[in-house]
Amino acid sequence: MNLHMFHKFNTKTNVIRLFVFFFFSILINLTSFAQNKTFTVVLDAGHGGHDPGKVGYKKYKEKDIALNVTLAVGKILEANDNIEVIYTRKKDVFVDLWVRGQIANKADADLFVSIHCNAHNSQAYGAETWVLGVHANKQNFEVAKKENEVVLLESNYKENYKGFDPNSPESVIGITLMQEEYLDQSLQLASIIQNNLTSDLKRKNRGVKQAGFIVLHQTYMPSVLIETGFITNKSEGTYLNSKQGQDKFAKTIASGIKKYLNEVSLNTVIDDISNTTIDEAKIYEGVIFKVQLASGSRKLETKSYNFKGLNDVERVKVGNFYKYYIGKTSDFNKIKNLQKQAKDLGYTSAFIVAFKNGEKISVTEAIKTH
Repeated sequence: MNLHMFHKFNTKTNVIRLFVFFFFSILINLTSFAQNKTFTVVLDAGHGGHDPGKVGYKKYKEKDIALNVTLAVGKILEANDNIEVIYTRKKDVFVDLWVRGQIANKADADLFVSIHCNAHNSQAYGAETWVLGVHANKQNFEVAKKENEVVLLESNYKENYKGFDPNSPESVIGITLMQEEYLDQSLQLASIIQNNLTSDLKRKNRGVKQAGFIVLHQTYMPSVLIETGFITNKSEGTYLNSKQGQDKFAKTIASGIKKYLNEVSLNTVIDDISNTTIDEAKIYEGVIFKVQLASGSRKLETKSYNFKGLNDVERVKVGNFYKYYIGKTSDFNKIKNLQKQAKDLGYTSAFIVAFKNGEKISVTEAIKTH
């Protein structure tokens, strides 16, 4: 190799090295940024004051158990420097449902978590976690109806809720539409918490469900409502009313929230990387990237007029919900351009997802493994 060729080779090698150095410097810096981001979590203890909520075995009151568990969850979360906790109530007082949502919205919170207890005229037991949505069946509507009836205890509820009737299924359907933008994140959080309650706390798994809860409708961020257990069940009610039981529920719920926030941090890193400029095409063999536009319970035709002119939209059913994607490529630059195109058209929450061997993986994992 002559001197000229060596110099040319050496220069090209240095350029590649510099590119790799800057790419991973960006990744490291953004990872640090995401880990240091402060998340605001609003914790909502159900009921309170003149509203006892459900009354169970030995007259255990939902409002008391919910408050104790909520305060314990908050104490655990507050030990983390990157989590700010806001409570809708910290004592036995009545708070209107619309005020609870207003507290979260004014704080521009990242999460809203409402904690409750369940009840039944049988010895039913187990935990379930809810997100906002059209009730899938009569049973789901009845659960939401019981929680929503608290609005009747509020003054001027017809004005605050625009005439909402907790006894009307049509009213419940109407309140769900605005929150569907956050459905995917709400389901993610609900699934993590529900899994913790059943695997770590060994509660009977009653599943992640969807219904029209007014308290969730009032918020503009990912939101869930947890029915910790049945206070009407002799064994479960006694456990829920005990200090040990409340502490364990709190630890399990807090762990789920922290896990979710950690996953959000990873997504934040990738979302920021997708806004950087990389001149060379970056191909990740074996990985398929897509842009998720939206998710929800409504089944839309994948025609361009339903998606602001975007073509080749893919609809995938996951459980009772539908996810809508564009793009199918191993080229990270191409998928970044598609994400930008979607955001420019108004899909401001559009984000990149990755699949390997047909299974969804984190984008962080996809990049790190190549």
